[in-house]
Amino acid sequence: PGVRIARPVRSSDGRWVIAGWTAHRYVAGRNGPRFGDVVDVGTRLHAALADIPRPRFLDDRDTLWSWADRISWGDIPAADPRLGDGIGAAAFAELAAGRRPVDLPHQLVHGDLTGNVLFAGSAPPAVIDMTPYWRPVSWSTAIVVVDAIAWGGANRELATGRQTSQWRQVLRRALLCRLAVSLGHPGSTPSSMVGVLSAVEQLRPLLNDELPGLAGHAPDVPH
Repeated sequence: PGVRIARPVRSSDGRWVIAGWTAHRYVAGRNGPRFGDVVDVGTRLHAALADIPRPRFLDDRDTLWSWADRISWGDIPAADPRLGDGIGAAAFAELAAGRRPVDLPHQLVHGDLTGNVLFAGSAPPAVIDMTPYWRPVSWSTAIVVVDAIAWGGANRELATGRQTSQWRQVLRRALLCRLAVSLGHPGSTPSSMVGVLSAVEQLRPLLNDELPGLAGHAPDVPH
């Protein structure tokens, strides 16, 4: 409810995927720096996805993005040559050292909402290019926050007001994920790396689990 969905389209021979590509119905709209609205759309979308079982194909997916997701959560060892040995790799190691267990339910989430929510006047927002992951809903929100700060011109106030230890941990993993993509992508640009490292620096003060005055603060990120 309240969200338009770009539904997938079969090929002429009935397949959903051809040579790794899929097609979707056209939906009108443009994306923009409406990051709070993007988070709200994600909340409605993920409420609708909450009861969907874990897709089996996630176990077999082997892409840069699935690797970045797994390495950011510690599902695979953090020592990986794709991270390199420069300042970005050092930042990754520092962030990874601060990971603590996250006790939140996992479900099907859209892991790349930032540029894939379209707005068109008074029409409901549209979600395109479903990028599925099996993670907490708040992790999808954290990805939006990191993207907005790294490349969307937002400041770290977008991440405040959610300061619980669980939120800080999913935010840490979102930073690790985006940093891993920038380090491992062969087409990564210097500006992309500068953006994500800037996000690391801006958000670093919010990642400390010992920040005063935060104990007992009720989360406003849906779990």
